[in-house]
Order: sequence, then structure tokens, then C-alpha cells
Amino acid sequence: MKEYRYDFPMFNNNIIYLDNGATTFKPNSVIDAVNDYYKNYSANAHRGDYTISYKVDVNYENARKKVADFINAEFEEVVFTSGTTESLNMIVNGFFKKLLEPGDEVLITKSEHASNVLPWFKLAKETNIKISYIELDENLHVTIENLINSVNERTKVISIAGITNVVGDERPIDEICKFAHANNIFVVIDGAQLVPHKKVDVKKSDIDFLAFSGHKMCGPTGIGVLYGKKEFLDKLEPINMGGGMNESFDSENEVYLKELPNRLEAGTPNIAGAIGLGAAVDYLSKIGMNNIFNYEKKLKSYLVDKLIKLSYIDIINLESDSGIVSFNIDGIFSQDVAFYLNKYNICVRAGNHCAKILKKETGIKNSIRVSLYFYNTYEEIDKLVELLSDKEKIMKEMI
Repeated sequence: MKEYRYDFPMFNNNIIYLDNGATTFKPNSVIDAVNDYYKNYSANAHRGDYTISYKVDVNYENARKKVADFINAEFEEVVFTSGTTESLNMIVNGFFKKLLEPGDEVLITKSEHASNVLPWFKLAKETNIKISYIELDENLHVTIENLINSVNERTKVISIAGITNVVGDERPIDEICKFAHANNIFVVIDGAQLVPHKKVDVKKSDIDFLAFSGHKMCGPTGIGVLYGKKEFLDKLEPINMGGGMNESFDSENEVYLKELPNRLEAGTPNIAGAIGLGAAVDYLSKIGMNNIFNYEKKLKSYLVDKLIKLSYIDIINLESDSGIVSFNIDGIFSQDVAFYLNKYNICVRAGNHCAKILKKETGIKNSIRVSLYFYNTYEEIDKLVELLSDKEKIMKEMI
């Protein structure tokens, strides 16, 4: 999808950007939407009785409607947050903290991002719930069979990424939700690496909670989404209390909160971020999420076909379907490879990628990660592989 590169001013810097799992570039339409707010109607939301404030209200709530339509949710089921991390913490601490009892079990995996691990660890220490792990198969994937075998009578929650950020495996969400709900188990989906790349339909999949970030899908940083079924959001206690989320308060015994989604959005919201996210949703919808996902898979296959010909490269996630490829070069530290590539204006990620307990499964502490998006090209992959094809050159330049 080379034609879309002209929409992204970051490419004027003559770089090859292959770290889209961390964040994505922003198209002009998103930048223009954010700048328009700051330049032409920079008032607060839901707090003014004048023209530009009304315009803020309309555009802010229009952004919510765009996001709701994008994932096939109801308007009031979309709550704006600062990102996936805040959304998951709200789900854990605002909903499950009061619901789960000592001895209840939450199922995650050892390939989850820290944001879908640490809130559960904290809750386990506070409430004596149990954290258990779905066994990964030989490709480090979640299968429905392994998930079923991991469930017992105390399992109350399954909380997993739709697509993981290191292994890049796509989980069978529809099957998981069907099985879970037949057994009275909640399903929480970390959609940070899923929603930006593939069409998500929360109603079709029957997802209970979904969290994702704007900056990983061409939107601004500092804006994210918490989706939850309305009957569950109604029971989710606000983590933050303050302006904008209450109807009235006269004493500690007389506090009345607003209806969804406003009661979960205390304080001045990230107005520019929400408007920018709405513009990003428009942009991605115009391209088509199926087109994005199919192109990324082709690009990933092209990269893998070239890397497997280099005997000193070990690909960790050879069988995954997403645009994530994690690998190591024998005898060279992953960060050294990243520094080497940076000399040639190629941006990749190196390290443990916030999935620190995955090393228990793989025995590998760090890796190089290439994460692709629709604006990457075959020519960029050729340049990457060319630089990786001379191991002696890498080692020499690292000395």
C-alpha cells in the first residue's frame, strides 16, 4: 500500500520505520484534526454555554460514535481513557475487584504484555485470587483445546491479548468467548495489537471487555478506549472521581453520578486526542481493515521467506499470522543489532517488549522485533534483509 505513505509526513525524514507495535505514524488528516481543535475551537467539553464549546461537544461525541461504529459497539459502551493500560486497570480494579472472591481464578498466558499481567498480580495480592496460565503450544500460541484444559470450576475470568506483541499470534476470540460464556466466565481482550490491524466486531465475537490505544492505530498518544457491555459498565465503579462525571453532590451520602459513558470519564478529557482518534478511525475505515490485515500478512511472509535463508537468524514466531516477526542473530545481543540498523535509519525494537514472563516459556530474554503496518513496503524489507545478510559487517560495526 505504498500510495498511503504520502499521507505521513514522518516519511520525509528518510527512515524505515518497523516498530509499529510500539506506536504508529500519524497521517495528515489526524494531525490536521488535532491542530484544527487547538487553533480554532480550543474550549473545554461539556462545560461551556457558547458556540465553540458546543462545537467541542459535538466533535468529541462524534469521535465516540465513530469508534463505536468501528468496533460495532453501542455509543454508551465506549469510554475514552488514556490508553490500553488505563483501560485494563479500570476493568480489573473497577469491575473485578469487587466481584471476585478469594480462590477465584483468572486465566492469562505467559506471553501477555505487562499491562495485562501486573494489574491482575496486584489484585491477587490484595484479594487472594489465583492467577493461572493457559498452556502455550509448541509455536507459543493459544489453542482452544489448551484453553479448555486450563479451565476449572473456580475459573471466573479469561484475560488475554487478541494478538500478542512478541509472538504475534492471533487468538481464536470467537471460540474462546463462546466456550467461556457457556461456563459463566468473563472474557477480557487486550486489543492493543489487534484493533489497529484487523476488523473487530465486539457483538459478533461477544466480547465482554476490550481495551485498545489510539497511538497504535494512527491516532494521537494519550487516548485509548475501554469497551464493555453496557450491563457490565453499569457495574464498573469509577476509579477517578471529579468534575464532569457527577450530576450533583451535597454530602458524602448524597453523590449522584451521570449515566454512561460520562460517569467513567472524570475531569477534563483528552479532547484533542479523542478528535484525532476519530480522524484515525475515518482514515483506517477508508483503507479497509481487511485490506490492511491481508497486506500485512503478505509483507510478513515476504520477510520471513528471506530471513529463513540466513542460517544464523533464529525466528521465534515463525508460524504467527500477524505482521510481527521476532528474531535473534546468533552471538549478537539484540540491542546491538538495533543500534547497527539505526545507523542506516532503520527503526526496530529490541528487548523483552514488556512481556517479561515470556522468557520462562522460550528461555530467551531479549529479541529483535519487526512490527509491520500497511504503509511499509517490500523495498524496505529488502533493505533490512540486505543489512542483516552480512553478519561479519554487523559484528565489525558493533566493535
